[in-house]
Order: sequence, then structure tokens, then C-alpha cells
Amino acid sequence: MIPEPECIFSANAIEALYRGTFSTATAVDLLWKGRDSFRTIFDAVRDAEQCICLEFYIFRNDETGTELAELLKKKSREGVKVYLLFDHFGSFGTPRSFWNDMKAAGISIRASRPFKWASPSLYVHRNHRKLIVIDARRAFTGGLNIANEYSGFHLRAKGKGWRDTGIFLEGPIAGELFDIFKRNWYAWGGNPIDLLPESTAGEEKAEETGGIPILPIFVNSARGRRKMRKILYHSITHARKDISLTTAYFTPSWHMVETLEKAVERGVRVRLLVPGISDVPAASHAGRAFFSRLLRAGVEIYTYNGEILHAKSSLFDKCWSIIGSTNLDFQSLRYNDEGNVGILHEGFALKMKEIYEEDLRHSSRIEYDTWRKRPFSDKLKEHFFSLFRRRL
Repeated sequence: MIPEPECIFSANAIEALYRGTFSTATAVDLLWKGRDSFRTIFDAVRDAEQCICLEFYIFRNDETGTELAELLKKKSREGVKVYLLFDHFGSFGTPRSFWNDMKAAGISIRASRPFKWASPSLYVHRNHRKLIVIDARRAFTGGLNIANEYSGFHLRAKGKGWRDTGIFLEGPIAGELFDIFKRNWYAWGGNPIDLLPESTAGEEKAEETGGIPILPIFVNSARGRRKMRKILYHSITHARKDISLTTAYFTPSWHMVETLEKAVERGVRVRLLVPGISDVPAASHAGRAFFSRLLRAGVEIYTYNGEILHAKSSLFDKCWSIIGSTNLDFQSLRYNDEGNVGILHEGFALKMKEIYEEDLRHSSRIEYDTWRKRPFSDKLKEHFFSLFRRRL
């Protein structure tokens, strides 16, 4: 008997489905500890020589945001070009004076997805991406925003903030993400970005090492979101052994529920990790309305203990990973501009698995018999908020 291949996923199949091409990374650093993640990001910003591009859903004027703003102003005064794109809704509470101070230091700033009285319904569409590109050679993306709860500033005595996941990349993929940032920057009226000199150093290094295959999954249109959903469902339906999902907000469609059920029927082990305590309780209640059905089908559900879980990552058959800003909810999958990267690499997947198992050690598994006996008041809240899950 010919043994099955360890990884059924192929770059060619994924590219054909997504209609995009893989790039490569010469180095990948998985970030999953809040303060360490911000230290890595800040150090990279300090080392910037020509250009810093930032795109965030939330950029607050708290201690974390102020510290980064001061660093960006310093780099701007040193001659580094700095471009910052923030989401209008996500950063609504950040005062105009904060942005004006940065502009006065030479930083170019634009707001994406602003509210328009002529089309107020479009305000439901938000730019939920998190992206930093430095000198078109290094890049960060993931789930965290620029605010104290992500960096752990307000919890320095305990040394940790919200549990989130990000990824730092070097090599040709950074150039791809630079191009993606520029397209979105220009879409929201940004001024021309000075192009960096052409360089093949990254490509040469990638050829020497083989590189790590990385697929940028950045979307900002209905068509793009359909492609993103295709990748997600393709990954679930083609997994043969293991599916490990982590999401901050879980309000699934019936199609998602049925797809997960069918995966279990095929003999796939499906694990879902969600927050024990959510910063959006209504969304948490809405998602829990589906737990009974998923538990009966054999899906393993875990709730994270301790700090709030804000990570968004997926691992399929220990070889194909997706990390970024997309939650398993209607807002992310239907309305938001999102940014993710897919990594087709067994070595990286092993690290993802190690972190997932570590998270489970700090989590509690929900057993079906116990779940059935939860208070009636909880069931009532779940049913009520599930009626509005498309807008949570």
C-alpha cells in the first residue's frame, strides 16, 4: 500500500483557487507574547532607514500609541518617510490633535473607510488590517492593534497583555506587502510614496535557501472576501487529519457549522479555541448558541483562561497555516478589509502546533454533558444575540 502524503495541500491548488501567487520569506518570526511582540516591532521601526508604512484598525493615543508615535516622529525627523493609514471607526476615539502632532513632524496620515452621510450603511465596512512594512524588506502582520491592552502596558506588574498572534517576515514577501499597502494607501487619497531603489538581495537569498512559501491574503472588496472564504473552506474540506482553529470572535454561518461537522465525519480531528472572557460579550453569546450542535458532532471546543484571547490563526494537517486579522464571524468574512498570510511549510506549522498546544494548557475543554446543564439565562442570551450575529 502506498502511504498517503503527509501534506495534501499544494501551492498550485491554492494559487488556482485564490488566483494569487505565493511569494517567499527568507526569515519568519512568530510573535505570540504581547510585550515581546511589541519589542520586536519597535526595534524594527528603530532600524528603519528609508520608509515605514503602517496600517492599523486601532491606533490609540494611550501609552503604547504615544510611545510608537514618538518613535515615528523621531524617524521622520531623521529623514525616514513614514506613512500611516488608520481605520476611521476603529480609531474613532483617537483625538485629531494626536494625528496633527504626527503630521507636524512630517508623517503622512490618512483615514480609511470614513463615515459618509451620503452612504451611512457603508460604515459597516471597516479596514481591519494590521500591517507594518519597513524599507520594503521587513514586514509585520497579525491580529494585534496599537493600544495598551495588546502590549500589556496596563498590566506591567503581571507582564502580559491580551493573547494575540502576529508574524514578522523578511525577504521578497515584504516587497509584496509593500505593494499591497501602496494600493490601499492610494485608494484612500494618500500622497505618492517614494519608491525604494531596486534590489535583488532578497531574491538571491531566497534562491540560496529555497525560502518559505508565503501567500498574501489581503482583501478589500466583495470579490476579495469571496476569495478569502474560498481559501478557508478549501482548507477545512481538504484537511485529512487535524484542524486547529483560534479565533477571537466566533459567530459562524450555518455553512461553516455544516462544513466543520462534515470534517469530523471524515475522521478529521477539529479543535476550536475561543476566548473564555470576551471584550464583546454579545458576540460571545451569539457564537455559543452553536456550541451544542458542534459538540454533538464531535468538534472539540476550548475556552481560553486568563487574559482575553484576540488571536486569529488556523492550522491544517500540520503543514498549512493561516495567520492574520480575520475572525470566524460575519464582520470579518463579509464586510471587513482583512490581512492574512498563508504559510505552506511543515517546519513553521510545527511551531504553530507547539503554540496551540501551549494555549490549550491554559484553556478549559467544554464537555457536552456539562454544557447542556448551563443556566437557562445563558441559553436565553445565546438565542437572543444569535439573532443579530450578522452584525456583531
